[in-house]
Amino acid sequence: MVDIQSIKTRFGILGNNPELNRALEISLQVAVTNMSVLVTGESGVGKEVFSKIIHQFSPRKHNKYIAVNCGAIPEGTIESELFGHMKGAFTSADRDRKGYFTEADKGTIFLDEVGELPMSMQAKLLRVLESGEFLPVGSSKTIRVDVRIVAATNVNLLDAINKGRFREDLYYRLCQVSIFVPPLRERKDDIYLLFRRFAVEQAEKYNMPVINLTNEARHYLLNYRWKGNIRQLKNITEQISIIEKEKLVTLDTLKQYIPTVSSLPMVVENSIFEENLYSQKEIILTIINNKHQIELLKKEVDSLKEFVKQLLSDSNSEPRLIPTSLQSTGLIYSQPTQTQEKEDHEDEIIDNEYSEVDESPIPLIEMEKKMIISALQRAKGKRSIAAKELGISERTLYRKINDFDIEL
Repeated sequence: MVDIQSIKTRFGILGNNPELNRALEISLQVAVTNMSVLVTGESGVGKEVFSKIIHQFSPRKHNKYIAVNCGAIPEGTIESELFGHMKGAFTSADRDRKGYFTEADKGTIFLDEVGELPMSMQAKLLRVLESGEFLPVGSSKTIRVDVRIVAATNVNLLDAINKGRFREDLYYRLCQVSIFVPPLRERKDDIYLLFRRFAVEQAEKYNMPVINLTNEARHYLLNYRWKGNIRQLKNITEQISIIEKEKLVTLDTLKQYIPTVSSLPMVVENSIFEENLYSQKEIILTIINNKHQIELLKKEVDSLKEFVKQLLSDSNSEPRLIPTSLQSTGLIYSQPTQTQEKEDHEDEIIDNEYSEVDESPIPLIEMEKKMIISALQRAKGKRSIAAKELGISERTLYRKINDFDIEL
């Protein structure tokens, strides 16, 4: 039986989190089989390490291991990249080319971001998984291979299935065994260990003193929401090591290197609530920075000021109607007069002119969806232009389009 600690040492894994240890145990158990494995977890947690462990402890370890990032290959060329093509199959095909599956015959292919595969490619991948056969682009001759597939994703594939964006049969074929890699924020005891290791590595690499943290900085480090996980922690540690001359890092210094928009310190335990909060905050900040929205906000504030002045200067007069512009914001509500209360009680008839406004403020998630739809309409469906206008990445926009089920 292979010792878990020896695996950690060999592959540079640090930490003693129970979920992490469980993921390593499953990797070793499944490695000796030919079963397909699906590794899940957030971006930056190190999912590829588990695919390497599975390959290195399998009977295929002396054959090729090929890692493919499905999300980085253009849709128009991904079939050729995976399955190869014949000379003349398309304009730039000046020679025959073997695809990754042919190159990895008898070995292992790691399909990272498998949730980004187009539907047409999902059908072809399913055929390879079921029969081991495929047709190179432009060929009529079937090629048969023996390839072990390990896939990884940070997308909720079951949700993608419900939205019609991922094949259910492919999911169950890929997920013969599932391995979950926990996010860094759920491995609090490991955060400082990882920080120290990255700091020491950087110091040895460039022959410089090792950075240390004050107690306040260390507490902030441990309670920070590491949305980029281990990758983000490593990058920040390396930056501080190189840039800061003072090697005792204070809280104020640490905060200079940690983004305050995309990853804020945790304030609640519910990680799902936190994720929604930060994604919504990203959009709200974009709205505030939008000049058009600022102008609208100014007009609403001016209307509110004028209305309050009228109330203060004429407190003994009959109640005034609230301007329509203020009613629509949900910031202020009208109050019924005593006469109206009496009429309501006797006749159960509500006077619409003086009734309390029923309209509630727009929820953040609805505001976010409307902003995305509006930006897409102005960009005529072009995601790159809409993402630039919203101030978010095209990848984030694509995910939100999927989450909100927005039709383009």
